[in-house]
Amino acid sequence: QVQLVESGGGLVQPGGSLRLSCAASGSIFSINAMGWYRQAPGKQRELVATITSGGSTNYADSVKGRFTISRDNAKNTVYLQMNTLKPEDTAVYYCNAAILATPWHEYDYWGPGTQVTVSS
Repeated sequence: QVQLVESGGGLVQPGGSLRLSCAASGSIFSINAMGWYRQAPGKQRELVATITSGGSTNYADSVKGRFTISRDNAKNTVYLQMNTLKPEDTAVYYCNAAILATPWHEYDYWGPGTQVTVSS
């Protein structure tokens, strides 16, 4: 059984910062890509940022230069540092990870989501 648990969401004023964390726990052999996605009310879920096990990163154009994704492989944790937040960043943020419970079986896991609200 594998679980992803996000933390760090909340209410912040425009221009402010938040740091999201997502820890994976359970029966884990290794973790490949990890990432953050978000879903605003009435919109489809969209990619925010991803990071490979080797540290290569990919960002949505809308967050480049403002958000930074990182991971601690020893802690099975991925982070999202969000700076210069805008009202349009308001959404539920979901953690995603491609996790191998054995060397031969990889599954895609999602966290329950954490709300980020950017408002004055």
